[in-house]
Amino acid sequence: MTMPQSFIRGSVRLATEADHEAIHALNYRTFVEEIPQHAPNAARRHVDRFHDDNVYAVYELNGRVVGMVSGRTQRPFSLDQKLGSVDDYLPAGRTPVEIRLLAVEPEFRASRVFAQLVGFITRHFLAQGFDLGIMSGTTRQLRLYRHLGFHAFGPLIGSEQASYQPMYITAEEVLAWPDAMNEGAEALSSGANFLPGPVGISDAVQRAMQRGATSHRADAFHARYRDVQERLCALANARHVTMLLGSGTLANDVVAAQISLLDAPGVIVSNGEFGERLIDHATRMRIPHTVVRAPWGDALDYTAAARAMQQTGASWLWAVHSETSTGVMNDLNALAELARSHHAKLALDVISSLGTVPLSLRDVWMASAVSGKALAAFPGVAIVFHDGTVGTPSTRIPRYLDLGFAVAQQGVPFTQSSNLLDALGASLSEIVWPARFRRLALDGTWLRRAMESRGWRVLADASHASPAVHTLIPPAGVSAHALGEQLRDAGWLVSFESGYLRERNWLQVCLMGHYAPEALRAFPIALDRVAAAALSSLRVREQPEHGSHRWMETTRIRSSRAL
Repeated sequence: MTMPQSFIRGSVRLATEADHEAIHALNYRTFVEEIPQHAPNAARRHVDRFHDDNVYAVYELNGRVVGMVSGRTQRPFSLDQKLGSVDDYLPAGRTPVEIRLLAVEPEFRASRVFAQLVGFITRHFLAQGFDLGIMSGTTRQLRLYRHLGFHAFGPLIGSEQASYQPMYITAEEVLAWPDAMNEGAEALSSGANFLPGPVGISDAVQRAMQRGATSHRADAFHARYRDVQERLCALANARHVTMLLGSGTLANDVVAAQISLLDAPGVIVSNGEFGERLIDHATRMRIPHTVVRAPWGDALDYTAAARAMQQTGASWLWAVHSETSTGVMNDLNALAELARSHHAKLALDVISSLGTVPLSLRDVWMASAVSGKALAAFPGVAIVFHDGTVGTPSTRIPRYLDLGFAVAQQGVPFTQSSNLLDALGASLSEIVWPARFRRLALDGTWLRRAMESRGWRVLADASHASPAVHTLIPPAGVSAHALGEQLRDAGWLVSFESGYLRERNWLQVCLMGHYAPEALRAFPIALDRVAAAALSSLRVREQPEHGSHRWMETTRIRSSRAL
């Protein structure tokens, strides 16, 4: 008997070793007895030839495995061996995973088990930077595959009795499935860290942080320091970098100190909280400067900035690349051209853009960053990129802020933490950056669409938005702080407590650290729940006292249904 959709109440999860015998048995029933790909055997179990490489997901119902699927990333794929290199058939620039052994017990095939298995295994590998799934789809189910968004490629393979069509599906198409197709995704996640910092940390980075400490004077420390320098320069396409013990604020103070040594006027452009903080850095250093502001959430006014630089004879330009407060990504090429055309030095704050988008600092004089945020390590390492023209040490600025002194000491003039350095190095080495950038672009686009489709306004326009920072404006009368607290109580960490967010009643969702794809998929549903409750409470408060008891009861019932 085929089970109707409404009666399926199982769950999909990664398989453990305890599931292997059930997997081998289902493998046999499906690919030996039903679809005759392999010879029968008395044990009625079939161990896949790639078993040791496979990552399995299973659908479990009442303790029974009723569906399974596997993913494998090692090349050559099974399809490579049958078609030659499959790359010739696939969209360019993708990182594929091969989905195999998709099997569901016959009585559950009319349910969403199939879609949930495919969605789960795809999201699992999406989290690791893979953005294309390929598989051999049985010709018996081509209509279903096409309905889910799979694309056929190449000739049919297999035999007359077991014929298959090679197919692929993109990460975008899986993420675009309606919530009903991903039923169970929310259950897979009890929350996630969507803060700008501290961010979600991987197990490898946690382990690196817990290693025994090494003296900052030891040769081993200097070797690690140089390795991290090389990785950072490669990531940012920068010439040089120096790391100090401290925060992003310290890194900006170091840049400000170097600007002060120029003894020349400059321009600071601002369209958010962190642009305003650059102005504060310059003011405290008594640096002559002109400010060009744009409204928070808007793009910078490059015409006004050019006019100010011309009128003041500016020798430098200072800007925030990714404005964390609003989610605006300012145009690095436009800033570089503006500085170049006025023969000025360009200084940047890249604290929230380094690690979220491809970045080139070749035309940048100095840039500040930090080990937290999108580098997905622990905060505490202040990072200053520079073009190699740093001057000699100067007694005009505080010793700790003297980049020239630090460079002269091979970057380690004072005490530093080997633990923080090891954690940063582990994160830089474990992340496949091109794949991460592709994933963030996809996730950022999906999240914006998901929020806008639910009636939320995202502050920054898509034309100049960061993929990793989403500043949300709640419905009128609804407190962002209250929403944030309720989300936090449910395990969802979002930003709402910073002064600039509280002042403007904004909520912020950041894709900076490690998070599971299924958690991102579930987040809009979680936000819907707390927002529905908040709106219901608001309507109760606004209702006149006369006859309010009946209205409150009706509202409570409606709210319960919405949840």
